[in-house]
Amino acid sequence: MKTASRRFFSNTFAPAYLSRRVSIAPMMEWTDRHCRYFLRLISHHALLYTEMVTTGALIHGDRERFLAYHPTEHPLAVQLGGSNPEELAFCARLAEDHGFDEVNLNVGCPSDRVQSGRFGACLMMEPELVAECVAAMAQTVQLPVTVKTRIGVDEQDSYEALTRFINTVSQAGCRTFILHARKAWLQGLSPKENREKPPLRYEVVRAIKQDFPHLEVVINGGIATLEEAQEQLTLLDGIMIGRAAYHNPYLLAQVDRYFYGDFHPLPTRHGIMEAFLPYVEEQLAQGIYLSRITRHILGLFQGQPGARAWRRYLSENAHRPGAGIEVIREALRRVPQGFG
Repeated sequence: MKTASRRFFSNTFAPAYLSRRVSIAPMMEWTDRHCRYFLRLISHHALLYTEMVTTGALIHGDRERFLAYHPTEHPLAVQLGGSNPEELAFCARLAEDHGFDEVNLNVGCPSDRVQSGRFGACLMMEPELVAECVAAMAQTVQLPVTVKTRIGVDEQDSYEALTRFINTVSQAGCRTFILHARKAWLQGLSPKENREKPPLRYEVVRAIKQDFPHLEVVINGGIATLEEAQEQLTLLDGIMIGRAAYHNPYLLAQVDRYFYGDFHPLPTRHGIMEAFLPYVEEQLAQGIYLSRITRHILGLFQGQPGARAWRRYLSENAHRPGAGIEVIREALRRVPQGFG
């Protein structure tokens, strides 16, 4: 859904209200608009990202489907996948016209699909091309243009190679780098293994911030608790949480007070679901299947009595023909109120 007004930014640091202090990682098949709406009910301030959208999908596909969102999702960034500067500039303009708050270039995904399309992590080996892409977008839109990358790829994993990449791309207009603190292997590891097997090297990301103090440096990879996030923020500008926030979304309930000084009453898990139900009804009325929405809420009661019964009931019933919000209400009855 397009917002009523466009927002304009310079390609330096984002305005204060677009804080990257805490953000939720773009995750393919996970951070769709239903997931983002749900997460926004838990944290008012964390920056949300779309799934990666390829330039080809926006140029040749159903762009409204890929760029649709609910206005309450702001602050919201779109992540693009591509390597053609002109195409990326065109898609960045589409993102600006649709009211997104940031456009991010994916230089970290190691899947076979992105390699065949010459984007994602393989672009780490072509810093000059990434710089051309960033420059083309930055000259076309007034949104912040950011880059999400790994700390290395294949055998090109020296600190010197990473600093050359950062230096080259920053000179093209990128002032914010989101660094996944693992290298990527383009051959031999699956995307899942690439998220787990290469060792985390937080010290590399911290060294980048020390060597490029004028840049905004956000760290991603393996952060599972708010205590870990606080520790990282003593030396870095922001943290990005991925799978931990998806599998245990209530982790975000304390983000606003811990990191943004917003002490609004903490939402309860049951309260979050009551606030979510009108959105679910709206989506069902538009023909969206319940299971496409409920898959994102399975982890809400993680660690609480009744969590297994909650997950099981939703998993067994949300896919049934004609399933409606009564499925969610019945699942909620399986979780004691005092614990949720």
